[in-house]
Amino acid sequence: MNVLVTGGAGFIGSNFIFYMREKHPDYQLICLDKLTYAGNLATLQGVMNEPNFQFIRADIADREAIYSIFEQEKPDVVLNFAAESHVDRSIENPSIFLETNVMGTQVLLDACRKYGVQRYHQVSTDEVYGDLPLDRPDLFFTEKTPLHTSSPYSASKASADLLCNAYCRTYRMPITISRCSNNYGPYQFPEKLIPLMIANALANKPLPVYGEGLNVRDWLYVEDHCAAIDLILEKGEVGQVYNIGGHNEMKNIDIVKLICKALDKPESLITHVTDRKGHDMRYAIDPTFIHEKLGWLPQTRFADGIKKTIQWYLDNRGWWENIISGEYEQYYERMYGNR
Repeated sequence: MNVLVTGGAGFIGSNFIFYMREKHPDYQLICLDKLTYAGNLATLQGVMNEPNFQFIRADIADREAIYSIFEQEKPDVVLNFAAESHVDRSIENPSIFLETNVMGTQVLLDACRKYGVQRYHQVSTDEVYGDLPLDRPDLFFTEKTPLHTSSPYSASKASADLLCNAYCRTYRMPITISRCSNNYGPYQFPEKLIPLMIANALANKPLPVYGEGLNVRDWLYVEDHCAAIDLILEKGEVGQVYNIGGHNEMKNIDIVKLICKALDKPESLITHVTDRKGHDMRYAIDPTFIHEKLGWLPQTRFADGIKKTIQWYLDNRGWWENIISGEYEQYYERMYGNR
């Protein structure tokens, strides 16, 4: 089977490639990535020369390039991980998010329709649902929760989901969608909460926490996410949305304190900065549907996953230290320097 993975040099996409190579060694994996700031070829170094792996640099919004790739490679399955995904960056420049997340998705859908792909899977996010109140721990996102976006990022992802639904109904295309909670694990770009705090703590730099840090997120170990998507490909119902959650709700401030403790760093490094505009308070997914229909449950407890994640960043300092330079340093100063 020829499997095209867009955004495969990014965090979740690369982990999915590693997972599929282990689980399905006979699959031909084609990684397509634009290699923006968050795409890193060093992540794929271990598989670049493997016979059943191919890397192609391209923009999913480049229709001519995408059609040419589909014509040549003839993928059976397409998984779209490619996305601009950082909320702060979407507030700073929304247009890039619309170009990649909406128009790029449309180009991929058109290519899948034109070349008769057997399955298209859209990797989405729980952020399309908006947020939940902190004083209602009984409330969770389900597949029937209405879309209620808060940021240009989540609006672009919701738009892409609606496009997928429309193409599935109008053109009867074999499409599935998954919406996941916050992922963590190896190879995550150090602008996200957990790797940012690890990197800063190791350098004895301030740990910038938005507001009081009371925002709650549902944390999902990236390998569990990959297993869920693989299961959706094998057994999922066309036209269905599947919510993938870790049942690991944590306040941001508690995660930062946990990282301080694990690295033997003082909590005095924590610096409270001006809160993000439109900051969602709580995300929490009810994964009952995917468990009942496909038998999936997260296998990694947060206590275990965070230990493995911290250890990975300790063991692979060269990977992320090479990233924290140039454009990212300038962006970091814009985000946190005057807050």
